[in-house]
Amino acid sequence: MLYSARASARLTSASMAALALSCGLALAQAAPPAAAAPAAVQGDPVLAKVNGQPIHLSDLKDAAQTLPPNARGMPEQVLFPMLLDQLIDGRALLIEARKTGLDKDPEVLRQTKAAADQVLQSAMLSKQVGPSITEAAVKARYDQEIAGKPGAEEVHAKHILVDNEADAKKIIADLGKGGDFAALAKQYSKDTTAAAQGGDLGFFKKGDMLPEFADAAFKLKPNEFTTTPVHTRYGWHVIQTLETRTSQPPTYDQAHDQIKQGLVQAGLQKTVADAKAAVKIVVFNSDGTVVKPGASPTLPAAPAAPAPAKK
Repeated sequence: MLYSARASARLTSASMAALALSCGLALAQAAPPAAAAPAAVQGDPVLAKVNGQPIHLSDLKDAAQTLPPNARGMPEQVLFPMLLDQLIDGRALLIEARKTGLDKDPEVLRQTKAAADQVLQSAMLSKQVGPSITEAAVKARYDQEIAGKPGAEEVHAKHILVDNEADAKKIIADLGKGGDFAALAKQYSKDTTAAAQGGDLGFFKKGDMLPEFADAAFKLKPNEFTTTPVHTRYGWHVIQTLETRTSQPPTYDQAHDQIKQGLVQAGLQKTVADAKAAVKIVVFNSDGTVVKPGASPTLPAAPAAPAPAKK
């Protein structure tokens, strides 16, 4: 409850079909019309033709790369026939759309331009940031920020979470009379996951918890509990710290992905900042007046909700 949980998603057959179909549409749109093409080009065989437009093995591989990792891990003999069907569907839809003139529809053109702009933006970011994200850069950041430095301080603590301050004070009074923390946690705590363990949260770093909770836990000496309730957005806590320790710094392999992601984010932010610094930006309020630097624009008010119809 106090810390973020990691969630994993499973690709359903419906979502996979939708993803693959979007790949097919994109690839079909990008493919030039070709009345005739060799059955195989440098090991890239043609697997289907739709009105003479070829779909190559490389098209399936490109489409597979856009899928989530769990889908990409499927055997090719299972995944590729599904993707081929979707690419054929997409190519047929695209041909029909052009036949009916949808490629000239103003709204379609607007969306197409927006999609092209997004691709160009992504390509610019990739070009500027990608070359700098090397193993040498990751290793240098690890050596600079982590290697040889002491690990973070951690505490091992328990807590009891209740809805109001009065209940928390009653629990503190019971503890003062020799009450058992684990038993009280199982009886009163709203944090049912921790309560099943007698309120035990295990070891955590200060940044792992809400500031007010962490501040209280880290101030306690081993086996001390809070004598006044601690309030967070989840409710009122009674906290007991069991022990403290200094954690070992992560190894290079353990820290690698997080450091790499940090370098990517920093590179993206710098690239965007540099691009903005090279252009003139003027922001307007909805009435046409210029927004002052640092201020937020005034946008049109949302239309009022219609009154409910009378019965």
